[in-house]
Amino acid sequence: MAEFPAKVRTQTSTPAGAHGPARSALPHLALDLGFLRSFLGLLMLVELVLGLLVWALIASTYYQPIPAYGWVMFVAIFFWLVTVILFVMYLLQLQMKLYMIPWSVVLVIFNAAATVLYVTAFITCSAAVQSQSWLPGDYDKRAAASFFACVVMIAYGASTFFSFQAWKGFGSNAATSQVTV
Repeated sequence: MAEFPAKVRTQTSTPAGAHGPARSALPHLALDLGFLRSFLGLLMLVELVLGLLVWALIASTYYQPIPAYGWVMFVAIFFWLVTVILFVMYLLQLQMKLYMIPWSVVLVIFNAAATVLYVTAFITCSAAVQSQSWLPGDYDKRAAASFFACVVMIAYGASTFFSFQAWKGFGSNAATSQVTV
């Protein structure tokens, strides 16, 4: 045993290609164009565009004296921002890097909560529309916001349905639904 350290030789070498340019500290982010073509991606785009219309139409009116529109603005802006974040995460495939989070469950819960709260926002917005307004054009903008809130509510409902199906794995069997990591 005493001769063991004397017989061992260590030599360091550099791997091939290590003398090239230094790698970036940021990981390679690729756009997932397949997500944009998926039904969930298209629904998220609809939710983003129409959700933006809802809060922009209400924000362009004099809504401050009517407290109901404060709730509609909160729901519309909050879910629009969270949908933007989720859309960017899925577009850049960041959910793959955060694999410890059950994203299918997160999407079901988020979409269900958005659907329920958009139901309340739609009802509130529709009930608060009055034909007599202080400023011309406010009635039209608020009525349009009510319509788009209804469409966004339906889009979030469809997203809930499809994200629930994806979570439960409908349409596939146990042999084909295994994820390889």
